[in-house]
Amino acid sequence: MEHKFTHPKKGLNIVIVGCGKVGLSLVDKLSKENHDITIIDRDAGKVQDITNLFDVNGIVGNGANFSTLQEAGIYDTDILIAVTNSDELNLLCCIVAKRVTDCAVIARVRTPEYSQDAAYLKSKLGLAMIINPDLESALEISRILCLPSAVGVTPFARGLAEMIRFRIPEGNRLDDRRLRELGQELAGAVLICAVERGGEVYIPDGSFRLQAGDVVSFIAPTRGSKQFLRRIGLETHQVRDALIIGGSKTGYYLAKQLLRVGVNVELIESDRQHCEELSTQLPKAVILNGDGTDADLLREAGIEHVGAVVPLTGIDEENIMLTLHTQAVSRAKVVTKINRIMFPEAIDRLNLGSVVYPKALVTDAIVAYVRSRTASKGSSNIETLLHLFDNRVEAIEFIASEGSPVVGRPLRELPTRDHLLVACISHKGSILIPGGDDAIQPGDSVIIVTTHTGLSDLSDILA
Repeated sequence: MEHKFTHPKKGLNIVIVGCGKVGLSLVDKLSKENHDITIIDRDAGKVQDITNLFDVNGIVGNGANFSTLQEAGIYDTDILIAVTNSDELNLLCCIVAKRVTDCAVIARVRTPEYSQDAAYLKSKLGLAMIINPDLESALEISRILCLPSAVGVTPFARGLAEMIRFRIPEGNRLDDRRLRELGQELAGAVLICAVERGGEVYIPDGSFRLQAGDVVSFIAPTRGSKQFLRRIGLETHQVRDALIIGGSKTGYYLAKQLLRVGVNVELIESDRQHCEELSTQLPKAVILNGDGTDADLLREAGIEHVGAVVPLTGIDEENIMLTLHTQAVSRAKVVTKINRIMFPEAIDRLNLGSVVYPKALVTDAIVAYVRSRTASKGSSNIETLLHLFDNRVEAIEFIASEGSPVVGRPLRELPTRDHLLVACISHKGSILIPGGDDAIQPGDSVIIVTTHTGLSDLSDILA
């Protein structure tokens, strides 16, 4: 069960330019966290639809136009977030806003050429964040293909720890076992921190009994994850070869990442000219020109024997159908990219396995930044935010600050909220799965897993 956390801190004034899928998702999340939001879009219909759904202000216009930003209250704005479909417009919105105010600015930038210069652009233009949903999706998919028994893999503590999500297979040694009985399997600093079963989500204690079919989330030092999975009999070797269906930006980023880690890549793209461009950009990949939904072409491409298949057609329905087809003809690991999250229950019932939502990756990163600003007036208080199980569980990485009421006291003495775990502490580069006698120190990265939503400061874990 999700527990809404009502935060007493004053919200921020936020301007969101762009009312597409990401803009709508940001409005949905941030409007629930006590922020004053103004949206800007050239499409009057989109502005009307969102202002009808949420208690936000709406302006029809160009977000890079100074008079439009004035109307949106730019001089009183804390954060401007530009997430239109145009990289150039997003960057221009941020430049104009920074010229007239000291607000923080965030831009969505997807073009590979711009992404290569992300650090330069961020520094020279004064951006708080540049976020690329296609690159983030590719990195998420790559992490899963490097650990194919996982449903999802998320790094924490600058890559020193990770949260792994996997489904317990029939006959696995975890089936019908209580957590307190798993001393040997959990040895090596592993903490099972969330379980989904039959639509319900649990933050388990030692008496919780696991079952086949449960989707389990555990956190561990990065090198300890594979040891645990091997110990319980799951595959830990990365795939040897992958078939990517669709030469989108995500397909390009994914192919580049997989080739870098030694995976053989075959990519199908329907546009001949784009195939030629990809052949130049990805000389070590095999690029095929054809319809990725053609069963005969997929068979010729080796779908029945390949280690992984990733449908990236740009159309959710095609990606889902390709996943179901692959499951019927192959034992390949499949990762499905879905842009719209309209029917999550139906998607869950399809049992697609690993599903990546680019919109969620972008939204989580931006909401983490906004919460940091809310809590500590600009300091980097939240490093990572991850929503799990249809947003019913949050995993949040905080940086502990000097003077925090949770610092320096053994965890067993902290009156923490119910349905909340202090899952992991990173102290001076060492990863600790904490016990009751351990204490949080200033500068530590602390990962909290909870069904409470909206925590923006480490002290919020206290009851």
